[in-house]
Amino acid sequence: MAYVIAFAGKGGTGKTTLSGLTIRYLKERRKGPILAVDADANSNLNEVLGLKVYATVGGLREQSLTTVRAGDRPGGMSMDELFDYQVQRCLIEAKGFDLLVMGRPEGPGCYCAANNIIRKYTDKMSEDYPYVVMDNEAGLEHLSRRTTHDVDLLIIVSDPTVRGIITAKRIIELVKELSLKVKSSALIINRIGNESEEDLKKVASDQGLNITGFIPSDEKVFEYDITGIPLINLPADAKSLKALYSILDSLKIL
Repeated sequence: MAYVIAFAGKGGTGKTTLSGLTIRYLKERRKGPILAVDADANSNLNEVLGLKVYATVGGLREQSLTTVRAGDRPGGMSMDELFDYQVQRCLIEAKGFDLLVMGRPEGPGCYCAANNIIRKYTDKMSEDYPYVVMDNEAGLEHLSRRTTHDVDLLIIVSDPTVRGIITAKRIIELVKELSLKVKSSALIINRIGNESEEDLKKVASDQGLNITGFIPSDEKVFEYDITGIPLINLPADAKSLKALYSILDSLKIL
């Protein structure tokens, strides 16, 4: 089975960027092929990775239902067989990793079905990959819907604010409340500027949390974002990249 790394945190903390750079870290250390899973309905991990998305799990589900209702299943395939085939075609292949994207269902209603499908196929496909990196949606919804489960390392990303750290505490509490299978967790404070690391450590300590590491605000990330250059292509000396790599080294995920 794969070693599963999942990212969580409130919106705007940069968790998708760190998910993409973690994929780069594993790829550079020849730990591929890696399965990257974008489990956020507002998908943009592909942009960090420099990939185009032509099909999503949410969209495929709606198409499959339409096909079955119309009686157009090829070769009399069952619904499950048809969907298995379509999900395999939905997988985006890149050098050193593959990407599976949840996306938004095309029909009305909640994302429960798409979440269940992502969970099923992440489990199924993880047998073929040494590592899975999952970028979850912001907040706590993915936990209550149990998209995040059977995780070896849950990386919670916060910005340098009290609210971000409190959200991290709530995530940890919900993991325990739902008895999710999370072997270990780490709290990363992203985009540190002039904030005091010691003050943030004190805030975290007051919440019963330990901060695993800090990542500085990086003008290179802003520059790449504003010009549309995939962040996975950051230069090796980018300070945010170096800080993340140091944290991942300390977590001994290899």
